[in-house]
Amino acid sequence: MKSKLNIDPKMVDSARQHAAGVARQMQEFIDVHTTVSTERTILRLLGVDGVDDVEDPLPNVVVNQIQAAGGLPRGAAYWMGNAMIQTGKTPQEVAEAVASGELDITKLDTASAKDAEEAIMPYVKASLKKIREQSKKREELIDRLGEGSKPYLYVIVATGNIYEDVVQAKAAARQGADIIAVIRTTAQSLLDYVPYGPTTEGFGGTYATQENFRIMRKALDEVGEEVGRYIRLCNYSSGMCMPEIAAMGALERLDVMLNDAIYGILFRDINMQRTLVDQFMSRVIIGYCGIIFNSGEDNYLTTDDAYEAAHTVTASQFINEQFAVLANIEEWQMGLGHAFEMDPTMEDGFLYELSQAIMAREIFPNANLKYMPPTKFMTGNIFRGHIQDAMFNLASVWSGQSIQLLGMLTEAILTPHMQDRYLSIENATYVFNNCRHIGDEVEFKKDGIIQKRAQLVLSKANDLLAQIEKDGLFKTIEEGKFGGVKRPYDGGHGLEGVCTKDDQYFNPFIPLMLAKEGVE
Repeated sequence: MKSKLNIDPKMVDSARQHAAGVARQMQEFIDVHTTVSTERTILRLLGVDGVDDVEDPLPNVVVNQIQAAGGLPRGAAYWMGNAMIQTGKTPQEVAEAVASGELDITKLDTASAKDAEEAIMPYVKASLKKIREQSKKREELIDRLGEGSKPYLYVIVATGNIYEDVVQAKAAARQGADIIAVIRTTAQSLLDYVPYGPTTEGFGGTYATQENFRIMRKALDEVGEEVGRYIRLCNYSSGMCMPEIAAMGALERLDVMLNDAIYGILFRDINMQRTLVDQFMSRVIIGYCGIIFNSGEDNYLTTDDAYEAAHTVTASQFINEQFAVLANIEEWQMGLGHAFEMDPTMEDGFLYELSQAIMAREIFPNANLKYMPPTKFMTGNIFRGHIQDAMFNLASVWSGQSIQLLGMLTEAILTPHMQDRYLSIENATYVFNNCRHIGDEVEFKKDGIIQKRAQLVLSKANDLLAQIEKDGLFKTIEEGKFGGVKRPYDGGHGLEGVCTKDDQYFNPFIPLMLAKEGVE
């Protein structure tokens, strides 16, 4: 299809090749390292669940014992398989014995890595089967109920109480929402464990727990039957427990998950080595179970200027695409992010926004692009804010976005009330309906503002990606080239949870998930 922006396909190919080089370099690092959270994920997928008598999650209890004994380089899969051979217990029973003090998992006689892997393989296969059943259930419900048209209307609930979230989520679905995102409580991303059970208190959001996922999934399935369309559920596969939460999302049939290591490095100060290793495991899970991941490029424009730094968003989208390719994620699962964040006082700012949005669609034609609303320049003036959101809605439908987090006229004032969501959904529905095919009808002036802007941003993104490929992603982040935020290689949260694998290490889930074991 001919580019309406007249962007050079050779430059797109060049940028993609540079990004692939960046991703391959990082994969060399990822392949020889593991983390405590990746190892806890393996245990969760093997069926280890619950907490001990002081509320520590059993996956943490087991991995902490392994790490303290110096056994983490061999991996939790080995130690669990070996313990099963030596004790005859199931993974859950082994974990409970460790928690009670009955068993030291690293002090047992040792079998070969091959025998340990064979011992756990029935539990691996059972876990994959359960995930496949959830994915198939999603497909069946979408086939039977249908779903909203794109851009999907994506709204948030953030009460802190999962049961109140359910009330608000059902109301939003009845008002027309297609995706419900349960905002995670403030700073959960920095907890190096996943809380257990349903939660009724949280500041700025609700804890991401497997039980909370189950409760909200059940509620959205119920309201989906009522309104006659499938309602998607979104949460956060990010932070210190990125892969664990991806596994929980796969087991409880989440549909969309925010998942971006660079976001965690820049905006949560998570150590770059730790989170890039964890991102790979999380994305392999996401790719296997049909979840759409959302990347966090929109956040760059909250700390950097949307006009000057637009090329960093595009460069990061290319990198996130290539990280996803290495995790065998299909294009439709790539919810690459960007945002409507130009200073509204800038002359022709809407033209620059439109150019960026259309360019993203042309470069990533099969991705489920995630478009984020204006936040940086929302002032509390609800009347101007509602207009800014309307222009954002216009840019979205015009450029063919896929997933749209709706702007709220009360942004910068309060957590949205139900009536605020209603007004936002009404705004978007009105604009989408009246301008549904504007993108098919309108072409742009040759060498005009919109075309020239896209060409410039792509050129600068290509140059940046070439430099990143030369310098490496770690150095690039240290120099603050994304979001204007600098982070050190050995700084941030979680570095103590990273180690180099030994020669007997194995993770049985990664090869099977990459090969889409059992997927029809």
